Amino acid sequence: MNALIEIFPTLFQGVKITILVLLGSIVVGYFLAFIAGFCLLSNNIILRTLTRFYVEIFRGTSLIVQLFWLYYALPMLFNIDLGSNYLAGVLAISLNYGAYMSEVVRGSIVAVAQGQREAATALNMSRFQRMRLVIFPQAVRMMLPEFGNYLIQMVKATSLVSLIGMKDILYYGDRFRFSEISMTPIVLFLALVFYFIIALPLIFLTRKMEDISKKGVAS
Repeated sequence: MNALIEIFPTLFQGVKITILVLLGSIVVGYFLAFIAGFCLLSNNIILRTLTRFYVEIFRGTSLIVQLFWLYYALPMLFNIDLGSNYLAGVLAISLNYGAYMSEVVRGSIVAVAQGQREAATALNMSRFQRMRLVIFPQAVRMMLPEFGNYLIQMVKATSLVSLIGMKDILYYGDRFRFSEISMTPIVLFLALVFYFIIALPLIFLTRKMEDISKKGVAS
């Protein structure tokens, strides 16, 4: 019991950093997903090719390696200083999950029934109007379940920022268990509990998003 009383406040010190990294990754990651998703559908072959290159690079390589590249390799090779490990962590998670989610955006837009596009064209809508008023609202509903799943995965990915010295939950957990090796199982168990508590409201949000995506859709 005394050990639990000691471990809990130690791990709690890292909650703020974990949540800040998560929030930053959500904002930047979803923004990149929509930008890249639309670029993949662009008529401009250069823009489409460059975006495809980005997507395949970040989907095809390890998030840990990407994190190390942004924090260690880029400053050494190109004299690019990101300024902080927070920015490096957020960018790594955002670029990685933004690449994955861009395919969700692209696939959902493509999946909108052709009849909907033809009806909008028959109403003499411009391409922008068709996308804004007809295609995109339907596509967003299809994106919601997958977006919710990636939201949960981002929570788990935040634990990697401890590898670049950020003082998150896992950072404090590692520091405690290295000083008290016998407490390792308890420390790691409580770290799991902390991450689960952070993810719990997002799990309910994901289910809510799935329910919203099904409303008004014929089964």
